[in-house]
Amino acid sequence: MITKRIIPCLDVKDGRVVKGKNFEGLKDVNDPVTLADYYSKAGADELVFYDITASAEGRKLFTDILQKTASHVFIPLTVGGGISTVDDFDRVLHCGADKVSVNSGAIKHPEIIPEAARKYGSQCVVLSVDAKRVDGKFHVFLNGGRIDTGMDALEWIKDGVEHGAGEVVLNSIDTDGVREGFDIEMLKAVNSLVSVPVIASGGAGSIQDFIDLFHEISDLSAGLAASIFHYGDVKIEDLKEALRKEGIAVRI
Repeated sequence: MITKRIIPCLDVKDGRVVKGKNFEGLKDVNDPVTLADYYSKAGADELVFYDITASAEGRKLFTDILQKTASHVFIPLTVGGGISTVDDFDRVLHCGADKVSVNSGAIKHPEIIPEAARKYGSQCVVLSVDAKRVDGKFHVFLNGGRIDTGMDALEWIKDGVEHGAGEVVLNSIDTDGVREGFDIEMLKAVNSLVSVPVIASGGAGSIQDFIDLFHEISDLSAGLAASIFHYGDVKIEDLKEALRKEGIAVRI
């Protein structure tokens, strides 16, 4: 039985963790170093750090904040934001990241996926995809969900994995911040398409949402959430205990 990973996400803007709804209306939450330290000690299996405006602002990720955050994390750390070259991978990894997430940068420079996979291994390359329903299809959006690329999300993910991505984070813009459950339909479509681990992102509002997620898609690798953890609505310890009681394998 696959042990499910529970992953908090730090969306960082101007040096602060923020959270919105459907990728809009961002509100200040906390300091990323404080939250990283808390989650590292609270039972999180991994942590994700996104510099969410780096691509839209055409800049590199703020490495000073990343270095401070990474110094407080003793679990695997995935970092993304403004990653568009293999040199960006190198810079972020040297700041303390274990894995690097590519999103908008890979859309503009798809060669980064095979190049980074060859240099660092597929396990280091995480393809993060912001997807939303458009006319009955799943479209890929870039720059933090601001621009519809018109690309088919399923085709893009399949191609990215075939070229070296070793993990997929699927961010559903439709359910992001709504807190009414994960996008099961979209997740099932992606999870059945690839053989690498898929991480569900967007929509968690309760412990039950995680239970439903892993019951509905028994071979899904992980669930990622932000606001329910940041605001203390759900404690990771309580979530894992509830999953264990449901017969869902987790690391306690």
